[in-house]
Amino acid sequence: MGTTHVTAAVRNPAQPDKMWEGLFLVDTGAVDCLVPGKHLRAIGLRPRAKRTYELADGTEIKLDIAAAEVEFMGEIVGATIIFGPDNAEPILGVTALESVGIEVDPQNQRLKRLPAVRLK
Repeated sequence: MGTTHVTAAVRNPAQPDKMWEGLFLVDTGAVDCLVPGKHLRAIGLRPRAKRTYELADGTEIKLDIAAAEVEFMGEIVGATIIFGPDNAEPILGVTALESVGIEVDPQNQRLKRLPAVRLK
């Protein structure tokens, strides 16, 4: 199975002129989005809480989170953003994808728009 990447921008909702753009790994196994903490701090985001996450190897880790706007493929969504290590690869989680009606096409590993956002 291949990987899918998409360019996305993260904005500080309190200061929409402050944003960071990068290439995100689309990870349908991840619920939330993850961005290197240094980029979030640079746009003025500060941790609002901590949440426990389970890593691929089963390890649990507490990480700082905040809310931000994420823009990709012409769509904007409010999302939980994890303050990742400064050298982490940015991750676009499934909640952001599903919130705007976009899913990964498993045949060709590309993002595709659904006819409508699921409300059920």
